[in-house]
Amino acid sequence: MKRTVYHHVRARATLAVALRDATANGSSVDRKLSGASGTNEWYGSAMLLVHTGTITDGSHAIKLQDSDNGTDWTDVPASRLQGAQPTIAGTDDDKVYEVGYTGNARYLRAVTTVSGSPATGGTYGATILLGFPTVLPISRT
Repeated sequence: MKRTVYHHVRARATLAVALRDATANGSSVDRKLSGASGTNEWYGSAMLLVHTGTITDGSHAIKLQDSDNGTDWTDVPASRLQGAQPTIAGTDDDKVYEVGYTGNARYLRAVTTVSGSPATGGTYGATILLGFPTVLPISRT
């Protein structure tokens, strides 16, 4: 097996790409996934990617939250992050932001808090990349 990102990293959407003008919680991303052979793949590392389109107005603060049970969510403290959580505004069209996660919680999600009374808001989404799986190659099913 050739060593490639395709064989070692999974991408999971947490905030679907959409025009946003209000605060929203992203969907939960489980770091333990069932593989094709019935084995469980645990991903030891994660990174939040925020990708923007056109940001017309408002301020959009993106933060990462974690949970041990997928129900009780807490903001991830800066001590468990690599890089800064972005706040995107009108000058941040077509950018990508990367924030590493060093914690151990099973579930992750992105949250956007919108302020500034936006009339139209901005288009963006967030993805969580999962890496360092316990089972290789990873399943694509």
